[in-house]
Amino acid sequence: MRKVFRITLYALMTLSLVWIVIAVWPRNAAHLGQNPFRSQDGLPHIIAHAGGNMEFPDNTLEAFYNAYSVDPNVIMEADVNITKDGVVILSHDRTLDRKTTLQNADVHETYYTDLVEQKIDFGYENPIDRPNGYNVTGELVPYTNYRGEPVTPLDVTYPEGVDPRHETKFLVTSLEDLITAFPDNYMLIELKQYGDVGATLFDAVIDLMERLEDQYNTFERIVLASFHEDQYDRFVEAKRTTHPNLMFSPQARSLERFYIFHLFSVDAFYRDPVTAFHIPMREGNINLATNRFIRIAHRHNIAVHYWTINDEATMIELIELGVDGILTDRPTLLKEILDRYRD
Repeated sequence: MRKVFRITLYALMTLSLVWIVIAVWPRNAAHLGQNPFRSQDGLPHIIAHAGGNMEFPDNTLEAFYNAYSVDPNVIMEADVNITKDGVVILSHDRTLDRKTTLQNADVHETYYTDLVEQKIDFGYENPIDRPNGYNVTGELVPYTNYRGEPVTPLDVTYPEGVDPRHETKFLVTSLEDLITAFPDNYMLIELKQYGDVGATLFDAVIDLMERLEDQYNTFERIVLASFHEDQYDRFVEAKRTTHPNLMFSPQARSLERFYIFHLFSVDAFYRDPVTAFHIPMREGNINLATNRFIRIAHRHNIAVHYWTINDEATMIELIELGVDGILTDRPTLLKEILDRYRD
């Protein structure tokens, strides 16, 4: 009996010692060097979710110009899909039915040249059938902002020397348009397509970033993201092989692994080379917005950004937590709150 007790005690002591060693083991820096997506002054970055889609139509160049007028240092979050003729455009949905007058319009079956030539208006918020994304009723609902007011491109405050593209319509915006219009802003680009089309989209995004790198420093200021596992696997493989400077955020599988490791203080095992977490405050019954979660992410030099926050009370809560960035549809509101902290 005493022998069994001693063996059990030694086993527990050994396990405890191993756990202590793991707990104090130096953490891997997921992002090497200074991480520009972490807070630089103790206050979070304003991240304009799709440009701030409660102020102007989402994923339009005009929405991003509005966000830029609110804060020239804004981080721009956009969603991208690829068209049939190989152009990466800004679109949250894989169809164009919600945002335009088109119906049954899968992005990957639509020509960018047609969108340009026909001056298709992306200024709608039409009802769509989930999950297919089609406007089965044919009802057209022009966009209105959070006040219920209609807006036009003429309502945007543009930088000096920039004129509206159209007086009434919000025209299609390509990822190249966004990158070149804002050469100094950091960006979070979410790839929406997956499978074979997603692979084509990923290659096109990387090709575009390579082509624009010398003039626009694309690999230094763009973080890629996706909810799809196959896209995340492409990010990891590209960083391991062809593009070691590629920045990206984790897919759910990777985030779950980090969360479990952080709970047991064995996060030294987390080795995914991610730059930022872009996450909700809660996932089911799990609270992701805690001091401990943020502190341990920072030990790995990972920025922590929460989405999508549109009310003042929650913005203040996250500011007090010390988050690195807040994704919001209302950049004007977040800027007003941050200005109060700076005053």
